[in-house]
Amino acid sequence: MLMRVRGRVGALVALCFGVSVAAAHAAAPPQGYQTDAAFARSYGARGVTSVAATTQRVSCYAPEVLRLLGLAPEQGFPQGGGTPCPVATTGENIGPYPTQDVRGPALLVKDHSESDIRVDPTNARHLIGISKWFVNSEDYNHLTGFFESFDGGATWPQQGHVPGYEGWTDNSDPVGAFDPWGNYYAVVLPYMFDYDSGQRHNFLSPRVNPALPRMVVGVAVRPRRAATPDTWLTAHDGRPDFVATTPFAGLPAFDKQWIAIDTNRRSKHVGRVYVSWAISGADAEEGQGSSALRGRRLQGAEPQQVYVSHADARPDGSHTDWSVPKPALTLPGADVNGSLPHVTPDGTIWLEASGSTSSNQPFTALLTSSTNGGATWSRQRAIVRHLPSLYDNTTFRSAFGEAFTVGPRKVGKFYPLYLAYEDAPTGPVEVRLTASFDGGKHWRRPVRVNDNRGGGEAFQAGLTVSPSGTVAVAFYDRRLACPAQGTVEAVGAGLQFDPAAPSGRGNYCINTAVQLYRPGLRPIGHNARMSPHTWDPQLSAARFVCVCVPASFIGDYFGVDARGGFVYTASVTTYNEGGQNPFFHQQQLVSKLKTP
Repeated sequence: MLMRVRGRVGALVALCFGVSVAAAHAAAPPQGYQTDAAFARSYGARGVTSVAATTQRVSCYAPEVLRLLGLAPEQGFPQGGGTPCPVATTGENIGPYPTQDVRGPALLVKDHSESDIRVDPTNARHLIGISKWFVNSEDYNHLTGFFESFDGGATWPQQGHVPGYEGWTDNSDPVGAFDPWGNYYAVVLPYMFDYDSGQRHNFLSPRVNPALPRMVVGVAVRPRRAATPDTWLTAHDGRPDFVATTPFAGLPAFDKQWIAIDTNRRSKHVGRVYVSWAISGADAEEGQGSSALRGRRLQGAEPQQVYVSHADARPDGSHTDWSVPKPALTLPGADVNGSLPHVTPDGTIWLEASGSTSSNQPFTALLTSSTNGGATWSRQRAIVRHLPSLYDNTTFRSAFGEAFTVGPRKVGKFYPLYLAYEDAPTGPVEVRLTASFDGGKHWRRPVRVNDNRGGGEAFQAGLTVSPSGTVAVAFYDRRLACPAQGTVEAVGAGLQFDPAAPSGRGNYCINTAVQLYRPGLRPIGHNARMSPHTWDPQLSAARFVCVCVPASFIGDYFGVDARGGFVYTASVTTYNEGGQNPFFHQQQLVSKLKTP
């Protein structure tokens, strides 16, 4: 991710720059406040069920750049560093691979964060999740991996890394979508780096696998009814299925790639696959506090742009050529936060992204649309300005901060548009939600989503809308204190390995939460807890700069989707549920909540 770490800025900063800040009206949530005890009970009271999907199989792969260095258990890493593969149970190819120029040993995949989850529109019991697939979280060494269910999320028998892109050091920003025929498109962001003598990343290093591009936006398609974890289509017309390679538009780095597919049978563009991404003027050396793809900005860099390319999917999992990428949004300054396309049933493609001139100024959420399949784009509009924040107490970095989606049923004469975002002008981070019911011309006064009364933060909003129009906002929630010392929950959370000794501490440990709304934003009940156990974000957390600094990572977003009468989330947990996660790694917890 090229997104910068964002510092907390207060109301004084906003006034100095003449900014209209959305969070200025800090009203109570429309559903009212909920007690912490009621939120804690809501997992059972609302009938939520969950499984740690990525503990159900053992996955391994041979990385392009081998790193075994790790941190010690007393530093929060009970099984740190790279670990040789024991016996993989996924059935995937554990290496070597055709795209690699080395023959290294296979390592155990241990951590899984930054996820997306999608429900198949042709079969609501078929789900595919996707996330970063770490063999060494401290050195940020990962590919993209997937986990697949055929029984509504109860079991996840198909898992493994997404093949075809093993020749790059990392594959970042995992995201995917189903086409109208049940084929699943994963968009990956493979890039190169190696490590210097100080253990830092040399971004886009020419020394790693020099025959390959330094960075690409690529596609892998999992055909409907794929039988093995290696059954992916990664070539198009005999060549790698690249949407774009760097350098692009004179700049060396991509970021924030996303995907939307038109699955609406009445649309004249049904089956069209849209891939969007931002370009960034990062140089080849990372800055302090940045992620693996976040570099120092070029002096005098031009405003960044979001590009879109498209192809038309076919029922067999193949597709037409990718179109020449076109700029759709121009963003202010050097910071881009998200690139989020969605398609309404009439075939209109809507694209939201936000930008900021620096890390201490507000982000402006911008919107554009195309009614002709991405050939041309409308004049961009500003939706809202908001002030993200660093998170309190822990070391994991700030995230996307925004989520955007569209509704499948009209409210009045228009399909609704929804935006959820983090806001923190003067205090702990909150999640807010706004909507437009007139094609993006006007937006409702934002409402607060998290319904805790105390100072626990809410962050990393995700958004989805069910086929019936029910809106679901998912987010990470810190209102519940870490488990008390000596309790079964504290041992299960691995708090004995956290050097900060957070037992009983507030605004530190994490749960996943969801709030439901009617299409017009009338809330349905209170926040629902989607995780059965509170977990510690410091354990086994990836070090996206290097092993040598404490800045860490739990993902910039997590997955949420709704279909078949349920809302699904795929989010991180480090809890050792039933002995399945004895080393407290970042696992993907898939939870489901029945929708009204």
